[in-house]
Amino acid sequence: MKFKHTSVILNEAKRSKESNIFVIDFSFRRNDKRLIFLYFSLILILNLTSCGVRKSIKHIPDVKQYSLEIPRVTTINDSTLSFRQNYLTKNKQQLWELYIKGNPLQLGYNNGALTQNLMQKQEEIFFSKVEGFVPSKFKQKLLRGFLKWYNRKMYLNVREDFQAELYGLSQYSSDKYDFIAPKFRRAMYLHGAHDIGHAMQDLMVVGCTSLAVWNENTEDSDLLIGRNFDFYVGDEFAKNKLIEFVEPENGISYLSVSWPGMIGVVSGMNKEGITVTINAGKSKIPLTAKTPISFVTREILQYAKTIDEAIAIAKKRKVFVSESILVGSANDKNAVIIEVSPNNFGVYKVENTSKVFCTNHFQSEAYKNDKRNQKQIVESHSEYRYEKLQELLQENKKLNPEKMASILRDKSGLKDEKIGYGNEKAINQLLAHHAVIFSPQKKLVWVSSNPYQLGEFVCYDLNEIFSDKRLKSGVFAKSELNIAKDPFVDSQDFENYEEFKFAHSEIQDAIDSDNMILTDDFIPHYQSLNPDFWLVYYQSGKYYFKQKEYLKAKTEFEKALTKEITTIPDRESIQKYLKKINKYLK
Repeated sequence: MKFKHTSVILNEAKRSKESNIFVIDFSFRRNDKRLIFLYFSLILILNLTSCGVRKSIKHIPDVKQYSLEIPRVTTINDSTLSFRQNYLTKNKQQLWELYIKGNPLQLGYNNGALTQNLMQKQEEIFFSKVEGFVPSKFKQKLLRGFLKWYNRKMYLNVREDFQAELYGLSQYSSDKYDFIAPKFRRAMYLHGAHDIGHAMQDLMVVGCTSLAVWNENTEDSDLLIGRNFDFYVGDEFAKNKLIEFVEPENGISYLSVSWPGMIGVVSGMNKEGITVTINAGKSKIPLTAKTPISFVTREILQYAKTIDEAIAIAKKRKVFVSESILVGSANDKNAVIIEVSPNNFGVYKVENTSKVFCTNHFQSEAYKNDKRNQKQIVESHSEYRYEKLQELLQENKKLNPEKMASILRDKSGLKDEKIGYGNEKAINQLLAHHAVIFSPQKKLVWVSSNPYQLGEFVCYDLNEIFSDKRLKSGVFAKSELNIAKDPFVDSQDFENYEEFKFAHSEIQDAIDSDNMILTDDFIPHYQSLNPDFWLVYYQSGKYYFKQKEYLKAKTEFEKALTKEITTIPDRESIQKYLKKINKYLK
């Protein structure tokens, strides 16, 4: 029995406290007084700051200092393009591989010319989702005005060379969205989208997990790092994963894993063996955008050779959200977590151990008394995943890349409890944009392929890629070192999970609708697709509550309480429903 509906494709990406799947949501929330105040005081704010807004909109970086050859791209086949020594190709695992080199402006042009179709597709996916959640033309206009105002100082906090690169890239953006902002400004907005969504709604837009192990914790004693990047804006957005190999005119060559149109870094390693990965933390709402976190990590990759150099770079940049940056270093044979926020800075270094775990709470002394961080530890799923990592390391004493992949793919709860597929308490939440494994001393990187992080991990050797050997062969991957796909992909449980996502969206539609009624067999089947997940009973309870079938709703909410619920606020929400029901039943 299949539940598919034309509205499901967009809604399957939605994520809130009541849903396990995320999309940046700028729509009005009935009970969110802060956002309502922000939107409706917007006109006054814009009037008071219009000069600064106009100045930022008109700003164009100084690109005249850079030489430029407009790329003339050659199409080699359906999946391979080239311009001189710059290439874009698609491997058999459906990962796009991009190799670019040159000065900042040339890097941007080369990137844009080769990835133009992919980049414009990503832009279309992103803005169509925003439009879907903000259908009102009036609210869209307010949103555009707000973004212009909020981002007015961002360019003052981004390096000039990065701006030049972004300017070159933006020349290949679509004309379709020029009404939102000029191409360069729009490209800047997109690089701050993660931070803006995080800051404006104080959401955990990603529930990422990362870890580093070395010495007695690895098979060969070398440093080994793994991470899941649990950022999900829908299956379409995640389809075109891009692995960038960048050889800048100044600085260090590096690999970055993200998506077309992105020059910032969320996961990456440079030729010196410095690695960076980002994990969101609890953040308060700042008054203006500053440096997007992906530009901070990009700067670390391009200009740092040691942990101390990475710390120095992060310390001098003003950010506008709270973020953990796990930095590994081949030269130091160590890893630390740099913890940044608008008004604080800390570094977490482990003592007397050779492992460090990073979920979504801060661990350094600088944040010991931070109330937001303490609340995050108590109420969120971050501490649970941290404990799960400890448990998995006890079971796997000597890690190698294959064992690291199995940890990143682990779907169980503590003590191997079945907690439902897609539960944010799992290391593998079945929504990751990508997973990456780094071996910094060997300069090897493994990147996951679709779906999520379950597909084959493709291996890349940076020593070979950034050498004449790679240029002559034209091959990027070191396929003999690939890690096999997870057998779970071919299981009935995985098929059920994929159907569950559609059914979940369908029941959410019914909850939101004033007149949509589900068939009698819908809810039993929906629950059978993911029976260990608390969310299926919670959603069922909400549906019955809306239909005023209070006894049925009570039964479903009580079932939800017997499962592993993701967060304290989620549990409190269920208990509030039960209190209401008990009043109605008296």
